[in-house]
Amino acid sequence: MIKQKEEWVWAFLRICLGWSFLWAFLDKVFGLGFATQAGKAWIDGISPTYGYLAFGTKGPFASFYQSMADNHLVMWLFMLGLLFIGITLLFGIFVRFGAIAGAMMYVLLYTSGFIPPEHNPLIDDHVINFIIMIGFIIVAPSEKLGLGRLWQRISFVKKYPILK
Repeated sequence: MIKQKEEWVWAFLRICLGWSFLWAFLDKVFGLGFATQAGKAWIDGISPTYGYLAFGTKGPFASFYQSMADNHLVMWLFMLGLLFIGITLLFGIFVRFGAIAGAMMYVLLYTSGFIPPEHNPLIDDHVINFIIMIGFIIVAPSEKLGLGRLWQRISFVKKYPILK
């Protein structure tokens, strides 16, 4: 069981990472002018994955990722992944599944640009956030600052606690 103060730390981490995924989704869909310029969004018919996969990948796995640049299934999986991870972590429901998807996304992002990282030979924010996602899988911090308590009262969630 997590202690009271630790619950708050896990909750803030969950919300911060959840918001970062949901924000990435919203910015790529609507071109809010941050990572995605206005007029170059998914809603404008521009692929949210093509530019990065075709031109931004580097390292030993670059050709693997570049081969997926035009794949619409990859684009949809990436965008739905951002949305799913963002919602699960932000609202504290299906946290373990969101964290599994988040950990997988961080592995893909890390390996797509592996040369090694620019500022450290092994560790970058993808590795640190991957470790936090593993913590979410183990701890499933959903009760503080979210809908986790309500979610855990649902009968099928009680029956299958993995759904926390």
